[in-house]
Formats: sequence, C-alpha cells, structure tokens
Amino acid sequence: MDPILMQERIVFIESKRDMLVKLLEQPDLGTLRIDVNQALEEMDDLIDEFKKTFPSTSV
Repeated sequence: MDPILMQERIVFIESKRDMLVKLLEQPDLGTLRIDVNQALEEMDDLIDEFKKTFPSTSV
C-alpha cells in the first residue's frame, strides 16, 4: 500500500477520534463505555505505530 494513501487514511481516522471522545463523555453509555475506550486506545496505538514506521510522512 502506498504510504501517501495510508497517511490519508490515518488523517481520516484521526478526524473521527473526537467523536469517540464525545461519546465516551455520555453518562448513559453503560457497558458500551468499555468498547469505546478500547477503540480509542487501539486508534491511538495505530496512529503512534504509523508515525514510528513512517516518520517522514507523519501527520
């Protein structure tokens, strides 16, 4: 896969992160809070790994 295409996808993923953070702030989330928190952690890991692997194209 082309690094530029991956960079565009990472930017897209980062743009959706705030939505998950806002969802996590909802008081009535119940047990879904665990899944949202896990998604945020995995998203952050993915972004960090991309930046480590492609430092010259980091977002």
